Amino acid sequence: MHCFYIFKDKSKTKSHKSKLAPEVKNQSKSDNKSPSSIASPRSIPEMYKEKEHNLRVFSFSELRIATTDFNRLLKLGEGGFGSVYKGTIRPANGQGDPFVVAIKKLNQQGLQGHKEWLAEVQFLGVVEHPNLVKLLGYCSVDGERGIQRLLVYEYMPNKTLEDHLFNRALPTLPWKTRLQIILGAAQGLAYLHEGLEVQVIYRDFKSSNVLLDENFKPKLSDFGLAREGPTGDRTHVSTAVVGTYGYAAPDYVETGHLTIKSDIWSFGVVLYELLTGRRTVERNRPAMEQKLLEWVKQYPADSKRFRMIIDPQLRKQYSLSAARKIAKLADGCLNKNAKDRPTMSQVVESLKQAIEDSEGGASSEKIGPKSSRSNPVTSNQQLHQMGVTDTMAHIAWPRDNSIRAGMNA
Repeated sequence: MHCFYIFKDKSKTKSHKSKLAPEVKNQSKSDNKSPSSIASPRSIPEMYKEKEHNLRVFSFSELRIATTDFNRLLKLGEGGFGSVYKGTIRPANGQGDPFVVAIKKLNQQGLQGHKEWLAEVQFLGVVEHPNLVKLLGYCSVDGERGIQRLLVYEYMPNKTLEDHLFNRALPTLPWKTRLQIILGAAQGLAYLHEGLEVQVIYRDFKSSNVLLDENFKPKLSDFGLAREGPTGDRTHVSTAVVGTYGYAAPDYVETGHLTIKSDIWSFGVVLYELLTGRRTVERNRPAMEQKLLEWVKQYPADSKRFRMIIDPQLRKQYSLSAARKIAKLADGCLNKNAKDRPTMSQVVESLKQAIEDSEGGASSEKIGPKSSRSNPVTSNQQLHQMGVTDTMAHIAWPRDNSIRAGMNA
């Protein structure tokens, strides 16, 4: 799966001083707005205006020093937007010890530009939840040397859920840890859908966008594609289709009609990744197994064959009863009729029940003895103490497996 865009960047660059907040335009309007939706809630740009003072405005020179002139040895990731570097900055008041951050730098030749950068600033400048990555500040400079757009995030030392599910060089992610991670991600999505004045549609939920902190607590990141949900009597937001191949809801891909149910489909895909340890598409497998969602259909949750899809790396150290619940939940999220998919609040409750089952509520279906494998949380913390996890750090980033289209969305 490869990353692509179908658009022309029609944005005209305007002169910005590095110490000014990024230009805010009301982007909440959509082409299906109803005349009756007069008393609509505040838009994200309007809410951002009240909170923009909470973000620190960095000079370009500060961030260049923080990354040792963007030294490639400090590069944590790379994608369509540009590159992400590990950096060290001092507190804004100049007092206290320096601390580590992740700095995303816009690729000046890239197709994903100011629009995504601005979306991240505005959405992350407004939202506040323990399962969403924290944006510390930004840099916006237009000068003789060109346009500089950078974002500064909290540093997440344990990479992503994707890394721990699919990278065999890392310790196997234990069953209960997987459930705690996906529960936290669900709580973050529930907050976006239901916890703000306006619905926020994340639009790019996938395992590579679930970051893990030093305690393996999950945080969603990469809000460049996020959109405000419909308001008033509108049922959807009409957009050009963007997202990631294998994760985007088919109803959204076919119609361009975006709702929070699009996020729920994507969540269902990740649930099956969690269960199987397989990517949504794996071309190196036999034809019948290349597409994850097609493959798992052969092993229904209530069948005796179901356990055959469970990630073999778990070595049977999981609750079969909880796994069945997770598969049924995933099937609900993947319902072809978007209206029949559960809400994220319902998803959260279902996951909590699965966790209870894994903690002894369904001992009769427990598979295998207690795991003797090392817990990756412990092992990674030990590595961190030795200074090794610096090389493992990652901030969620559009990878080569991203497929995107239509930045006019």
